[in-house]
Order: sequence, then C-alpha cells, then structure tokens
Amino acid sequence: MTWRLLNYRPYSAFENMAIDEAVFQETVKNKKPPTLRFFGWRPAAVSIGYFQELKNEINFNQCQLNGVDIVRRITGGKAVYHRDEVTYSLTAENSEKIFPENISGTYEKISLCLARGLSELGIHAHLAEGGKSAAGKKKNASPCCFSVPSGNELLVDGRKICGSAQMRTHGGFLQHGSLLMTFDPVETAALIPSSRASKPAEKLRSSVTAVNEMISSPVSAETLCSVLQKGFIDELGICLSEEPLTPAEKKLSQHLIKKYESDAWNWQRKKEAFKAD
Repeated sequence: MTWRLLNYRPYSAFENMAIDEAVFQETVKNKKPPTLRFFGWRPAAVSIGYFQELKNEINFNQCQLNGVDIVRRITGGKAVYHRDEVTYSLTAENSEKIFPENISGTYEKISLCLARGLSELGIHAHLAEGGKSAAGKKKNASPCCFSVPSGNELLVDGRKICGSAQMRTHGGFLQHGSLLMTFDPVETAALIPSSRASKPAEKLRSSVTAVNEMISSPVSAETLCSVLQKGFIDELGICLSEEPLTPAEKKLSQHLIKKYESDAWNWQRKKEAFKAD
C-alpha cells in the first residue's frame, strides 16, 4: 500500500488549516489513498479546538502583543501554542481497513507509529491510559491541550510529548497533532491561561516535555520528520511517495484561507457546508 507524503514545510496558521481541510475534502470526495503531511508554523500561532470559545480560553491581547496568530481548527480538542514543533496530519477514508472504525482505535494506531519513529532517536514513548477519552468527553478545566494527556496519546517519563485531535465525517477522518521540539511553559501559560492552576507555568513544566529535551544532541525538524516517516512505514508496512498538492487541492486551499482568517470562523464558528458527493 502506498500513501502520499507531503513533506515538511512551514506555513502560516491559516494556510496550514486550509491545506488540511482541502486535502481532507479531496481525499473523501475522490476516494484517494491516505495522505501523511508534516508542517511547521510561521509565524507562531495558537490553534483552538472546534468547540472552544475563543474569548474565554485564549489571552487574545497577549497573542496580539506577541505577534501570535489565532486560528480555529476543524478538529476538536483544546488550545495548542505552535512555535518550535513538527505537526503531522493524516487524512484517510473510512474504507482504509488498516484503521479501526472509531476515534480511540485510530488514535492508538497512529500513536504507535509516532512512538516507533521517536524510538529511532532513543526516545521511549508510551500510550497514555485514563485521562479524558480521545473524543474529549471528560471535562477538564484547563483550555490547554498539553495540560492533560488524552487516552492513547504519547507520554515520555510521565510527561506529554504529543497532543492530537481528530475529526470524522463524510466517510473519512483527519487527525493532526503537535510534537514539540522545545517547550516554553511560561510563554504558553501567558497565551493560554488556566482558570484553576495557581502556578500554571510550573504545572505545565511538570506535565509536558519536548523532543530536544529528551536527547543529548538536538535534531532539526527535518530529521524528526524522517524518523516519524520511518515509524509509519515500519509499523504499518506501507510505502510513502512524496508528491505535491494537486491543482484541485491548491485551488480549494486558497479559497479556504479566507475562512480561516475570518472572525466569522474564529470567533463565531460559522462554516460553509461541505458536500462529499
């Protein structure tokens, strides 16, 4: 089985979310093989989950002062500060039998691939148990994704190293997630404040880790992407073929950028209808 690979490249927050949705729409409509994508964020940004209220859970003024963009994802979950990281996204039809037909099972399958890739760097990650479910059904007061591990997300020495979110609709799914290269708990806590923690930065420091904090010689984003690709190949027995976006995906993503830049989407969650047939 051969999947398409969209290799690492940084984009703006609005471009990133537009590309993810365009790839998802085209994959489902045209029954294409899965696409595995890696990307970065330039400039830094905070993404919020589809169901979050921006005004309640993000320090909007601090984001503006720091030049940090804000964008709403089409996936659920909590807020993530994207700065020095590699983000993966995986889009597939439900007919791909390699994945279970539920969110938690797909989380587990993808997490095993990521863990296998990280092991190439000597990082031994394991799947979280308990916490909230992969569907995010257990309530947690903190708006920050990395404040608590979801079921089947990745921990290293008890600290979260990857936060993911998923959407399933129209016969397919999109899952994307952040693997931190470095982590600044003070800056993160300032942008995504916690209503309960008395010392939010200290809480984050004790519950979050990053790739380059776990190894003696720091690696680049490109190197991390290479080992993660190997993890998917070895764990699933697939092949990856590096290809560009299709003309249809490029056109659709350019249209969708306007949505992701708009207050109607980011503040009010207003969306256009998506017809898969």
